[in-house]
Amino acid sequence: MKLYCYWRSTTSYRVRIALHLKGVVFDTVPVNLVTDEQARAEYAALNPQRAVPTLATDEGLVLTQSLAIMDYLDAIAPDPGLLPGDAPMRARMLAAALVLASDVHPVNNLRVMKRLKDMGHNQQDCTDWMLHWMAEGLTAFQALIDPDTPFCFGDRPTFADICLIPQLYNAHRWGLDMAPFTRLTDIEARCLALAPFDAARPENQPDAV
Repeated sequence: MKLYCYWRSTTSYRVRIALHLKGVVFDTVPVNLVTDEQARAEYAALNPQRAVPTLATDEGLVLTQSLAIMDYLDAIAPDPGLLPGDAPMRARMLAAALVLASDVHPVNNLRVMKRLKDMGHNQQDCTDWMLHWMAEGLTAFQALIDPDTPFCFGDRPTFADICLIPQLYNAHRWGLDMAPFTRLTDIEARCLALAPFDAARPENQPDAV
């Protein structure tokens, strides 16, 4: 498989974690979002959204959207499972994951920041914008997960943890006050101590600068 991704992209980070948790062998194909490589015609033919990640399988299937890719990986490599079969728990897990994947990330990504700057906002405005939505989202996320389990839901990582860790990477990067989120940083420490999460870290990618 080939994973087209950018080292600092939170969506790419999610898929890298899932691939490593599943033990799926893949090649990384860097797509530099800062230099707009995602807008080039060759890449746009793979991913019409001109975004990362994109997963190209050995069979010629091309998949986009990180949660859709994670769901695919869970189907083709079910051990370890990232979502439970129990319907109520599955719904709770997805609800928490989607707080970050659907509510926080879309308003904080690079193209939104570029648009805000095009509209006359400075870097501090953009940072304040990101921190506001991160704090709101992480507060909701923390309230939705189990209060006393090793990971977000139970004793092993799931979709929720895979969405959490990249978002916390961004939170640390932009200086969010983490004092209200000790439950989340405890989970973060447990996750990052695991080899699949460590291998997926942005700084461990071939295109990291």
